[in-house]
Amino acid sequence: MATIPAPRVLVIGLDPYRVPGPWDPEPAARAIEAGLATFAEHGVGVETCLIGIDESDDVEAAVGSALRARPWECVTVGGGLRHSDDQVELLELVIHLIRRHAPAAAIAFNSSPDTTYEAAAPWIE
Repeated sequence: MATIPAPRVLVIGLDPYRVPGPWDPEPAARAIEAGLATFAEHGVGVETCLIGIDESDDVEAAVGSALRARPWECVTVGGGLRHSDDQVELLELVIHLIRRHAPAAAIAFNSSPDTTYEAAAPWIE
């Protein structure tokens, strides 16, 4: 039985099921899962903190809690937070929370869910 390594990377991104539509969240959710599977293939533990922009989350509390859960080598911020001008304030909040609660962690940015491991790899290897 394979053991799962302790998480070293936290991925903060948008929960595709809690982004107002109309749109189909399934392809985005599958892409996130596929991107996370790459960490397991490389023996690197990863956790996610997926937040909603449908006002169902206290973003500061959810992200702060995830950041304080353990020491992180790298925190990767998903493209959904960066690729929309509508999310600038949310992106700023997330970056400030990372600086406050995980100051020793590297910060990485993926370009899509399938590049999440590649974004974090230079900071953890």
